[in-house]
Amino acid sequence: MGKSEYKIVIADTQFLVVEALKSLLCKDERFYITGIVNSQYELNKILEKESCHLLITDNTLLDYNDPDDLLRIKRKFPQLAILILTNSLNKAEFTELSKIGIKNIIYKTADRDEVLSAVEAACKGKKYYADEIIDMILEMGENKSVLEEPTQLTVSEIEIVRLIANGLTTKEIASLKNISFHTVNTHRKNIFRKMGVCSASELIIHAIKAGWIDNIEYYI
Repeated sequence: MGKSEYKIVIADTQFLVVEALKSLLCKDERFYITGIVNSQYELNKILEKESCHLLITDNTLLDYNDPDDLLRIKRKFPQLAILILTNSLNKAEFTELSKIGIKNIIYKTADRDEVLSAVEAACKGKKYYADEIIDMILEMGENKSVLEEPTQLTVSEIEIVRLIANGLTTKEIASLKNISFHTVNTHRKNIFRKMGVCSASELIIHAIKAGWIDNIEYYI
């Protein structure tokens, strides 16, 4: 097995969540779990000792007094990306996290593919919000800059673009890739948002121009 690309520290107090994350990430050779902690004291110790790429944490369960604790971590370890993995999030909490620059948030109900997509995005410095959080942001009328992201797609997203170009439906893509309908739908929404398109036809034209797919016959 080659050297892992990203070092990750998990900070959470829920045993089953931690074990599930550990099991999932250890199966992916890109990721190496540097440590698992359940307090800020332990977290700071490990971050001072190891240069980590990503912190996966629950802002409501660890002994954070307020979002400023996370802000202090961000300032002390500027190379560290933070992925919030939470049971719930209301609008006020999202606003506070957004103010301190947290741009990766998913729920603990996320399936395997969504977790891996969120971890990959965070490690690469990209934004990733759960589908429900995107809906909440739009409902709040937040400035669209919160959702803006460079137009570079992930490997998984480009693969889904190719399947869409081949005429597969969301249900068919989910079956082919052995992932949930919800995960594919989330990918579709993220792809359409990143590309600034509203239809599969627009997406295909953009994908051909970008060189993500070969010239193919399609109907508009």
